[in-house]
Amino acid sequence: MTQADIHPILLCGGSGTRLWPLSRKSYPKQFTDLIGDESLFQASARRLSGQGFAAPAIVTGSDFRFVVLEQLAALEIIPSNVLIEPSARNTAAAICAAALAIEAKDPGALMLIAPSDHVIPDADRFRAAVQAAAETANSGQLVTFGIKPDRAETGYGWLELTAQPDGDFSPTPQALKSFVEKPDQAKAEALLAGNMHLWNAGIFLFSTTTILDAFKTHAPDTLAAVTAAYETATKDLAFTKLDPEAWAQCEDISIDYAVMERADNLSVVPYGGAWSDLGDWHAVWRENEGDASGTVLNGPATSIDCSDTLLHATSEAQEIVGIGLKDIVAVAMPDAVMIAHKDRAQDVKKAVAALKSKGVSQAENLPRDYRPWGWYESLVIGARFQVKRIVVNPGAALSLQSHHHRSEHWIVVAGTAKVTVDDEVKLVSENESVYIPLGAVHRMENPGKLPMTLIEVQTGSYFGEDDIIRYDDVYARGQGAKG
Repeated sequence: MTQADIHPILLCGGSGTRLWPLSRKSYPKQFTDLIGDESLFQASARRLSGQGFAAPAIVTGSDFRFVVLEQLAALEIIPSNVLIEPSARNTAAAICAAALAIEAKDPGALMLIAPSDHVIPDADRFRAAVQAAAETANSGQLVTFGIKPDRAETGYGWLELTAQPDGDFSPTPQALKSFVEKPDQAKAEALLAGNMHLWNAGIFLFSTTTILDAFKTHAPDTLAAVTAAYETATKDLAFTKLDPEAWAQCEDISIDYAVMERADNLSVVPYGGAWSDLGDWHAVWRENEGDASGTVLNGPATSIDCSDTLLHATSEAQEIVGIGLKDIVAVAMPDAVMIAHKDRAQDVKKAVAALKSKGVSQAENLPRDYRPWGWYESLVIGARFQVKRIVVNPGAALSLQSHHHRSEHWIVVAGTAKVTVDDEVKLVSENESVYIPLGAVHRMENPGKLPMTLIEVQTGSYFGEDDIIRYDDVYARGQGAKG
């Protein structure tokens, strides 16, 4: 790392409720391969790596800490830090914590704040825009990036310029005149026609000195609470866990409201390349290449006389068929189906709220449950039995545990499992099985170099994930933690 390196800060704590049912609280959109073969988080990390960039720092919640490491490892990227938020407190607290972490290791360094769920196809052009903003950020300015608008969008905030961008939309920094809240349709059309406004991308570049001074001036209570949480943080494996008690004192507020809209040292860099925050299913339809009628098919989907429609399916065991649809989004998953007019895509969050009020599990939880060691999904649930498919990553291991209320049968269908049952340790190969009696202390490991898959048949009176007595865990999870 050189002194000129920019420190990317990837924010990945959001739940993406407008992309339900694909994106849920248990596994939000940034970790899914919604566009292309990589997750949005991986694409963001790759885009902000290489020459001119230091290793990224990540701010996320505890539930996603191992997902972050696993997805970065697939790119051979080692983060400089993974900051764990004890609870969601919006972007102001997250950015303040990241600034304190970078300041501690590289005082006065530049840091680039980037949400991890954006789509920016031209990575080289975006990196060039960031580098073009570096001198301005080093001079003490809070730099934001504004996207060239191509429609009267009401779902974004806008940025008012002091001068029109040039015809090539070169990334030339200029003073920012003001922030504009999400407009209604008439105002959005006026902003687009005036050629003096850009979309607010929520991407920022500034030095640690500049942003911490801004917090001191405009949001001192946030700075005090985050400083206390950071100074009393604990190191846990590769993670920095911010102190929960101090963190709870942080105001739930965005960086725009806490700092940016109050500061007078603001600059904006126009960006003329393609960009999307994939904020709803309408945006997903827009970002995909449809057929001649404007219909986009993702996964096992069939369209008959449809136009300007998105049909999205995730399971090879389930086909979605649209007939005569126009301007419709239909998303099918094994446990939930969502159908909406594209113009109502922003209202999907209302559906999530309605399901939560009814206590419906699908509101927040996917049928596939991700764990530090891999994932599992329930295949069949009966009165006194449950059947699961379990996939364990190479070299990974479940905790050493026992259960009060259930016994288990494990059948290996791919790979080899190293199994501990009380004092016995043995290898169980493909097409072999092992029985775990009620109360036995047991563990499952994957000693191989490929994922190991097994079918687990549980029998007993209770199958909740809280029926775990944990004796040892390589992932440092306490009693009552899942998996």
